Amino acid sequence: MQTFVKTLAVALFVTALLVYFFTNINALTTQEDSHQPFVQSAEANPPALSGPVSYSSAVKIASPAVVNINTEKVVTVRNHPYFEDPVFKQMFGDSLVDGSKARKRIENSLGSGVIINPDGYVLTNNHVIQGADTIQVSLKDGRSSTAKVIGTDPETDIALLKIDLDNLPVITIGDSEQLEIGDVVLAIGNPFGVGQTVTMGIVSATGRSQLGINTFENFIQTDAAINPGNSGGALVDAYGRLIGINTALFSHSGGSQGVGFAIPSKMAKNIMAQLIKYGHAVRGWLGFEGHALTPKLAEALQLETTEGIIITAIIRNGPSHKAGLEPGDIIAGIDGKKVKNGQDALAVITAKQPGEKVTLTIKRDGRQYSVTATTITRPPQAISEVKE
Repeated sequence: MQTFVKTLAVALFVTALLVYFFTNINALTTQEDSHQPFVQSAEANPPALSGPVSYSSAVKIASPAVVNINTEKVVTVRNHPYFEDPVFKQMFGDSLVDGSKARKRIENSLGSGVIINPDGYVLTNNHVIQGADTIQVSLKDGRSSTAKVIGTDPETDIALLKIDLDNLPVITIGDSEQLEIGDVVLAIGNPFGVGQTVTMGIVSATGRSQLGINTFENFIQTDAAINPGNSGGALVDAYGRLIGINTALFSHSGGSQGVGFAIPSKMAKNIMAQLIKYGHAVRGWLGFEGHALTPKLAEALQLETTEGIIITAIIRNGPSHKAGLEPGDIIAGIDGKKVKNGQDALAVITAKQPGEKVTLTIKRDGRQYSVTATTITRPPQAISEVKE
């Protein structure tokens, strides 16, 4: 019996030692594992980032349709007025005067453009080709062609060219109305004439206006680097679709400072259709000049809001004059929609085709009226309907 008790006691003691030993081993292993720098739980892993790590596919899709534009302009360098003075001629002789006659020289300019359809239509900026005597368009594949000007619209800074080549690459036009701030965009063009270059950024803002660049402004702002030579090139989305025509940059140095502007593809497409059909843009016009309502002006006129515009001048026998409008009238609405500022009024009126009727909500002497006017074609050198 005593032997049995001793054996049992030894067995229990050994069992206790084993339990203690293995328990400490597991605890030590767990503690050491907790200090491993590369071991993480599934919950600690960050979520996978969305979006591609490369935009090479978008570039491959869009870049063949982006072209370089080289223009030449013959400039006459005139003599100083002294050379035409009879006394000067008498003093220095005809030989000196004849040797200083007006000379001609060629000015070169570089820009970019975008092939819009297989027929060879190329969109670019008006300022890229303005005044040019010859325009040469060079493709990424090495081909080149002399371009013909189909039409221009200086008020939006858009020009349409045409080249005569076969099997042309064509860019896909995206919907600029669907852009959101923060969307990735790529600017493709020929900055400084170094050759086709791609820069990347985001949409910084949409609907930028009142910049004093064009008469009609609705710019996409981007921080994708835009430099001289990029003008007329493509601003594309992450899928290679055209969403803007690069137009201008804000810079004190002449180089990119992260503030560039592009004409939305929707506006460019609408102007292109008019240039193909008419050779120029066709817009409605009512023949008045207006001014935005500033807080001080609204207070002086005892108005409760600065929304709307005040008419400051009327063109005699123009649509507004015939409709009975007068200087001092306040346009508060057009076609049933409120006019918040001058850009609203300008956009709505010029979007009308000549002959269309416009219903204006007018405030005069504290009373409100509805007036119907019929638009006519906006003259090329028309006064600005609204001044800010």
